[in-house]
Amino acid sequence: MFGRQDLPKARRVIVKVGTSILTHGTGKLNLEQMEKLVRQLADLSNRGHQVILVTSGAVGAGMGRLGLEKRPKSVPEKQACAAVGQGILMHMYEKLFAEYGLVVAQVLLTRDDFAFRERYINAGNTLEALLRMNVIPIINENDTVAIDEIRLRFGDNDTLSALVAGLVRGDLLILLTDIDGLYSANPRVDPTAVFIPEVAEITPEIEAMAAGAGTNLGTGGMATKLQAAKIAVESGVAMVIARGSRPNALREIMNGAEVGTLFVPNETPLPGYKRWLAFGSASSGRIHIDAGAAEAIVSGGKSLLPCGITGAEGEFQSGDMVSIISPDGLEVARGVTQYSADQVRRIMGKQCQDIEAVLGVKGVDEVVHRDNLTVMVSRHIG
Repeated sequence: MFGRQDLPKARRVIVKVGTSILTHGTGKLNLEQMEKLVRQLADLSNRGHQVILVTSGAVGAGMGRLGLEKRPKSVPEKQACAAVGQGILMHMYEKLFAEYGLVVAQVLLTRDDFAFRERYINAGNTLEALLRMNVIPIINENDTVAIDEIRLRFGDNDTLSALVAGLVRGDLLILLTDIDGLYSANPRVDPTAVFIPEVAEITPEIEAMAAGAGTNLGTGGMATKLQAAKIAVESGVAMVIARGSRPNALREIMNGAEVGTLFVPNETPLPGYKRWLAFGSASSGRIHIDAGAAEAIVSGGKSLLPCGITGAEGEFQSGDMVSIISPDGLEVARGVTQYSADQVRRIMGKQCQDIEAVLGVKGVDEVVHRDNLTVMVSRHIG
């Protein structure tokens, strides 16, 4: 079974650092922390590891330059801070990495870069090319234009870093944050909280341990880190949550030390296309199904047929991604529909042989074919 002893073998390492680590309480950049982080990343590169850095801090850096003491509440103000801060952040990284003879590249991504298959593949190809050139990609969400992300949809780059780890077929994802790892409860408010050094499976009990809010400058909490862990482990990527301010945290983790909480990767990870279906794509609607259809999809590996459908939400078109919802409201699967929402509503509950009579044209039997579907019951990410 995968364990700490396997961490030094990780060839491709993705490191995500949060705003609370990169900035002081004033919002200005914490240069000492940035220097320590870059030194450790440079050392990993020198040891032969391929390194990708996913960084927060653009909004916080912009706040510092603009003299703001509190994180803005409106989206335009946050985007303005990100626009000012991203250049400051990247300038510092480029300067610090250059001291160790390393070249960096700025990569700004949005949700659409993962939602659309062609852009998803292109982003992966670009990152692969940079790594082949011994360049360290520095990735951030494009907060200046990406409204969904800046409204905290991704939780302070936690989910983005997990998506990147899956995209590049990484070996290890390290989330550096302001807490030692996962606890049984929020240690900031519960003195009886117990530290969890390793998670072999993300169960509902593990999810219940996650507390909510992040810091004033950051946006993520433990819930978003568990969301990231789900994506990572189902993509075959080990993940560690650790305190970023701990001296030499990266070196210790990469040496197999008992630092942070280790999430063990799935031994049978989702293949690339299924991984994109599950985590990269954005759902355009919801198709509700009965218990029999849910059982056939989850346990039988079957396609979704009209007879098992009980309803449809949204105005999706043929070729769109849809969530498939069981009678108890759980997203049991996600896949590419071969019918529009209007057509689904007309043929739902019908037998396959009735499709032509209802629609006036002969269509395929499967509303969502099993080749374009992935089960989400044990991989549900909210």
